[in-house]
Amino acid sequence: MAAAIGALTLRATRAGLYGRLTSKVEGVDATTYPVLSGLARMGPVTATKLAEAIGMDRTVTTRYATRLQEAGLVARHPDPADARATRLALTVEGERAVTALRGALESFVAEEMATWPSGEADAFAMRLERLTESLAQGEADRSH
Repeated sequence: MAAAIGALTLRATRAGLYGRLTSKVEGVDATTYPVLSGLARMGPVTATKLAEAIGMDRTVTTRYATRLQEAGLVARHPDPADARATRLALTVEGERAVTALRGALESFVAEEMATWPSGEADAFAMRLERLTESLAQGEADRSH
């Protein structure tokens, strides 16, 4: 199992998946996908907090956010809590792009699992969700 998780988290594996998901979504590519996806999960947030959450350098996150802004998918707004800071947020077009990306991911996973025996995909999904929740809880416990 550790080897499988390692393979899933390899940069090349993620880049390949992101490339496949973004191929039909205008303005997003394998490099900007984590920024757009992170914003969808977190909501309006500073580049620093987003970078921490997605595991990217802040300057790289900012550069990719600028590309997404130029594509009309991300907007920058003053941070109400800190006048020196800026928050990144999805635009309406950015939300549409995220919806398309999530649909592409669902289709991709469904295609990959279509040949699995009946019930096996549901059992896997349930156990993966359980593992993910457990890992997230462990991380939350460590950060307190």
